Amino acid sequence: MSEVDSFIDEVTEEVRRDKLFAAFRKYGWIAILAVVLLVGGAAWKEYRAAQHKAGAQAFGDAVLAAQSKDKPEAVYKALAAIKAQGAQAAVADLLAAAEAEKAGDTKAALARLDAVSGDKSLPPAFRDLALLKSVTLAGDTMSADRRDQVLAALSQPGRPYRPLALEQLALLAVKAGKTKDAIEQFTKIAQDAGVTPGLRQRATQMIVALGGSPKAAG
Repeated sequence: MSEVDSFIDEVTEEVRRDKLFAAFRKYGWIAILAVVLLVGGAAWKEYRAAQHKAGAQAFGDAVLAAQSKDKPEAVYKALAAIKAQGAQAAVADLLAAAEAEKAGDTKAALARLDAVSGDKSLPPAFRDLALLKSVTLAGDTMSADRRDQVLAALSQPGRPYRPLALEQLALLAVKAGKTKDAIEQFTKIAQDAGVTPGLRQRATQMIVALGGSPKAAG
């Protein structure tokens, strides 16, 4: 290779380095920012996961501590004092409602259930469970129209507690002396593939007790 060619190559290489350095000075901050965002995002994700885990553990510990108390009244007060949001608050309210019911404080229990059923941000499973429990707990103190409205909504196809709502409708029909309607409701339950064996057995027994045919239910 001649000295002229070597000189040209050196100049060309120097020009390339100068262009690369200029490009880095102009656009290098973008690469640095991307790295910072990537590392920062990963760190934030880990931090949030750790926070979520710690929060879940703290909530679980608080619930266990509350349930370790001797009397339902004390358990209810401890559960009601737990500070939580979202699904955790719903769980605490449902547990508190159960303890209030044990303590004979129906008003407090219904208030906790209403708090869950009225929270639009919660998944339907939580809200429907609170509504169903409200109907069974309120009994005759709830107006017949309101009770029928709630149970009719909960018994629609696709609702998570449809079989239990149908059972309540059937029991109400029995109480009202509407034997035919009760048998129809119990038959729906017995024929539902999604019900538990225990509920299907109860429905079949009620059909027989009401004078219906267990074959039609099966």
